[in-house]
Amino acid sequence: MKQLTTRWGRQPAAIPLPEYPRPAMARQAWLNLNGQWSCAFTSSGSPPAQYERSILVPYSPEAPLSGVGRQLRPGEFLWYRRAFSFPAPKSGRVLLHFGAVDQTCRVWVNGVEAGGHTGGYLPFTLDITRPLRAAAGPQHELVVQVQDQTDTGWHSRGKQKLARGGMFYTAQSGIWQTVWLEAVPENAVEELRLVPDFAGACLRLRAVTAQPVPAVCRITSPYQPPEGPAPARPAALVAEAAFTTGEEVCIPLPGFHPWSPEDPFLYGVTVTAGQDRVTSYFALRECRVQRDAAGVPRIFLNGRPYLQLGVLDQGYWPEGLYTPPSDEAMEADVRSMKELGFNLLRKHVKLEPQRWYYHCDRLGMLVWQDMVCGGGRLQSWFVTYLATLMNCRRLTIRDGARSRRLLSRQAEEGRREFLAETAATVQALACHPSIVCWVPFNEGWGQFNALEAEALVRRLDPARLVDHASGWFDQGGGDVCSLHHYFFKFRLPKNDPRALALTEFGGCALALPGHCCTETLYGYGKYESREALTAAYEALVRGTVLPAVQKGLCVTIYTQLSDIEDEANGVYTYDREVLKLNGDVVRRLNEELRRAAGQA
Repeated sequence: MKQLTTRWGRQPAAIPLPEYPRPAMARQAWLNLNGQWSCAFTSSGSPPAQYERSILVPYSPEAPLSGVGRQLRPGEFLWYRRAFSFPAPKSGRVLLHFGAVDQTCRVWVNGVEAGGHTGGYLPFTLDITRPLRAAAGPQHELVVQVQDQTDTGWHSRGKQKLARGGMFYTAQSGIWQTVWLEAVPENAVEELRLVPDFAGACLRLRAVTAQPVPAVCRITSPYQPPEGPAPARPAALVAEAAFTTGEEVCIPLPGFHPWSPEDPFLYGVTVTAGQDRVTSYFALRECRVQRDAAGVPRIFLNGRPYLQLGVLDQGYWPEGLYTPPSDEAMEADVRSMKELGFNLLRKHVKLEPQRWYYHCDRLGMLVWQDMVCGGGRLQSWFVTYLATLMNCRRLTIRDGARSRRLLSRQAEEGRREFLAETAATVQALACHPSIVCWVPFNEGWGQFNALEAEALVRRLDPARLVDHASGWFDQGGGDVCSLHHYFFKFRLPKNDPRALALTEFGGCALALPGHCCTETLYGYGKYESREALTAAYEALVRGTVLPAVQKGLCVTIYTQLSDIEDEANGVYTYDREVLKLNGDVVRRLNEELRRAAGQA
């Protein structure tokens, strides 16, 4: 492939992504461990004789920004090593955080195994206080061993494929999100759960510590990011409450300021529990399905029907693969879609660094969050080709034991792991007000017992919507009837009690010379110029989407935000340099769709 680079990746920082990685639960005493590490590849689990390469963490060895340019193959081991300086505390603890490591890893500190993790998309934390205290001085060694089966096993993998091509992309591995240290008190806050209650006009807060202690919560307005410019006015105290950790406290917020994409108002939170102090933020907003005055099921935001206009966002970068080249790059993706009049991003079978959701929270962008798919090798003849025809004819199958071979979910261990990771995903991301819908399964990829997954998500987070089976193989559950449209005539189902959502459509392709990394062009309808692409997009919106919105369609999601490798169906090129559609036309059409939904 030809190497493309975004403007943010042309001069990589010595310490990539230096920003505090977890704004929703922040402390002051921390150390970023991103930067140059040593690495080595081995064919066995024994440590390498020497570390012959340098790698820029947190970029995967397959990503050009890593400086390695080597694929980690199934059965191989990737080793990382770096020295760091951090004084061992006389009291308190030191936590080692990994944003994400793909797929399975073990970790040693000063030669002592500190723990490990399986699952390539979720954050995890290790307590490394003992090996630090056992050292003779402040200098320490960190070693990480990684294995990645990619698409040869049943672990979650998203759109990664060793034999990349078409709608599947270059597989990546290893550390791909920020690694960082944090000093905390002995009895630190381990979990901070903020549950805004829109109907009750209050915040339900629960801070968890190992031993219950008296605590105080202060809510301020407006929220002021710690890394932002000096505020025009200081934040005002809105509410204060004393409570005991481990117990839920309800803090009234009469006359609160609601959050929406047009007005993304955030409140600041400070919790002091014993010797610990953490800061966070939250928003009050409500998103649910109810019937409008005409009896049509619609999605309501803050008590009013609200048309969600979005794009599919897969979060790939030419120089970083899963890892964005900078914090500014993540923010720019969100801003660019808002500038075109979109208010929704569907994060497609991938989890992002926490700061991506933070930008959606503060800039005002709704998010539909997919769970990451996995399982055995996809039966493409069934879940892609035959399923498209079945979808057109409104045919489906049950996703129980008899269909596990067709839907690539035969391994019981994989099914258990998926449900555990689904729960962990909700727990990790529920703090972000931008997320309004969870999507357990997409187009049958590794789907099984979707109603069971829906019930699990609802138990953990009853306040958000669930799209239990996006695209096809609908089991009749969830809050939305989720439809994909690329071929054949689009028809809305009749008398469905759920809200109607067009969760993928379009995919119109245009390859621009100098902005493509392959000669292979993949998309749904191919065009030769920006004008022809825009005309096709306008015809699709006017001829298919607009009439559906007039009949009650609540959500539209166009494929997709940017080109990715072979796929040339982005609103932007893969390098984010060229807006391929006419921006004025896109904005005008989005406004027409809002008027058709009665929201002008």
